Amino acid sequence: MRITVLGSAAGGGFPQWNCNCRNCAGVRAGTLRARPRTQSSIFVQPEAGSDGVLFNASPDILEQIRSHPALQPARALRDSAIAGVVLIDGQVDHATGLFMLRERGQPLPLWCTEPVAEDLSQGNPVLRVLSHYCGVARHTIALDGQDFDVPGVPHLRMRALALDGKAAPYSPHREHPVAGDNIGVTVVDSRSGRRLFYAPGLGAITPPVFDAMACADVVMVDGTFWRDDEMLRLGVGTKRAREIGHLPQSGEGGMLEWLARLPATTRRRLLIHINNTNPILDEDSAEHAALRRAGVEVCEDGMTIDL
Repeated sequence: MRITVLGSAAGGGFPQWNCNCRNCAGVRAGTLRARPRTQSSIFVQPEAGSDGVLFNASPDILEQIRSHPALQPARALRDSAIAGVVLIDGQVDHATGLFMLRERGQPLPLWCTEPVAEDLSQGNPVLRVLSHYCGVARHTIALDGQDFDVPGVPHLRMRALALDGKAAPYSPHREHPVAGDNIGVTVVDSRSGRRLFYAPGLGAITPPVFDAMACADVVMVDGTFWRDDEMLRLGVGTKRAREIGHLPQSGEGGMLEWLARLPATTRRRLLIHINNTNPILDEDSAEHAALRRAGVEVCEDGMTIDL
């Protein structure tokens, strides 16, 4: 299995277009040792060169396809290596890239939960709009522990797990969560048994979530904020990380504590969906050094992992 990180930033990317925080201003000026990032998405293939599954379609998907020739193998006049799309949630930074795939010419194979399909048909009617273009061949992701696969992508089996998190701000579920607003996905290579656990939006780690993480060879989880009060400290927001569905890395019960509990069989521990305010983006920061000491990696656009 090959995992390609297409985008590793949270909504707005890095630097964010209208932000002049220390991170964004520094990376623009070249005074901060940090790498620009597009909005979070990964592409998973059974092996290099094969068709694969796109997890989340960010607004940056066209740039990501241009930057990764594996997604455009040019085997025919119109071609794509994207055999299907799996949505983790209905957030704008994870779903509106579907608009950019409208030239497909045939219904776009899409897997999502029922609450996400409802949100993308009503509050943010992406699926209704696409019906006027390529259309969508929608498949429901069940939360009963059953595996599913994407036709055209052999050897990869997926299983979804409902997470404690938040629906998109436009959703009627935003303050009244329902199961399926946000999921984590385990991807298993049936040949090797190797596992990826992917959860870019994670508000709390429950026993089932930790079990899924502990069984995985690669864990790729929410890296949005370093501190719970990060947005408040900088004056760019009015809510804490946990209030908007993101478990911060630091502090009691934070992501670093949970990642430290994973068994030695976990080969790699990675953070993805990193907000532009997070000090871990500064590769010379104390926070970035703390991650290195803990054996935790910060995802970068273009990173590939072979399992």
